[in-house]
Amino acid sequence: MSEPEAVGLAVRGGATVFSGEKSTLVQTGPRPLVPGGSGIEQLRRTTAALDGAPRGLIAAGAVPFDLTRPGALRLGTGEISPGPLPLPLVGSRGQVTVARSRPVPAPGGYADAVRTALARIRSGDVSKVVLARTLELEALDDWSVPDLVAELVGRNPGATALAVPVDDPADPRARWLVGASPELLLRRRGPSVLLRPLAGSIPRSPEPEEDMRRADALMTSDKDRREHAFVVDAVVEALAPFCRTITAPEPELVATPAVWHLATRITALLNDTGTTSVDLVAALHPTPAVGGSPRAAALKVIDEVEGMDRGCYAGAVGWQDVHGDGEWVVAVRCAEVRGRTLRIFAGAGIVEGSDPDAEVAETAAKMRTVLDAAIAR
Repeated sequence: MSEPEAVGLAVRGGATVFSGEKSTLVQTGPRPLVPGGSGIEQLRRTTAALDGAPRGLIAAGAVPFDLTRPGALRLGTGEISPGPLPLPLVGSRGQVTVARSRPVPAPGGYADAVRTALARIRSGDVSKVVLARTLELEALDDWSVPDLVAELVGRNPGATALAVPVDDPADPRARWLVGASPELLLRRRGPSVLLRPLAGSIPRSPEPEEDMRRADALMTSDKDRREHAFVVDAVVEALAPFCRTITAPEPELVATPAVWHLATRITALLNDTGTTSVDLVAALHPTPAVGGSPRAAALKVIDEVEGMDRGCYAGAVGWQDVHGDGEWVVAVRCAEVRGRTLRIFAGAGIVEGSDPDAEVAETAAKMRTVLDAAIAR
């Protein structure tokens, strides 16, 4: 059996997959949930569960956007190989027929939510708030998680493709989180920590000259640079108790096939190598890139205005080994899969100066990452 076929069968069998440019993790074997019902409890107990465990055991999976909700971190044997996921995973891709699509809320309703958030910003309740929406697709047959992952890897080579069973993977109606995240929450190797938060975005254009004009406009946009600064400042503040040095240079441009982003490559050195990757996830998540600023006020606005359960969308997905090393991405450019239903998520950061119609367009562009992979022929 070839490596792609073996990986494809592992995914069909419920394996967790985490595939980036530099390495791929496939977690197989018996995979009980990490003790603890909520995401924050699972994070806090992960290091204890791995303490003294045999080499090769890895905690992997997803924690939700709202850490008080149930998480999906599991313990199992993990194989880490260099490079991205080998393709094709299994055979040839079958045809997908979408019977129904429904935006939730409709574009006009999302624009109204943005206006409500702007009113809260102008009243001084909050400085930035991230609002999300979904596109629900109903197919005639069940969606294939391996096919979706394969398409996402092939179309987004610079992103981290992921497939995480949110429910019991033995259940044929289990929910899965699939996606191709461009945003590294953190990578911890010994005392070294790397983070690359994204905030501030603009849809790309198929016309090269217009595409570069948009990239230049993003780099010089006061609104987007303020939105980005909220994230960087919050990340640095959260890291400070754990690190002896933190370096956060000026933002740079990062391109995905659908969107330009502002990104900052933050590097840090830990005070104590006893601080694990999940310790840092617990301290950082949710960043203002997916929540807002100040955190508590932004989460209150999201709860009151957004009107949906994000689940593991905008949560953290990744893994940690017995040494405390690990890699985690922000669960964006993601969808929840359950049988014939695919819920594609996207969000936008709202700050003073945001335009409701522009935010509708931005979220639509972000949805293209999963949508194009889902309906590919």
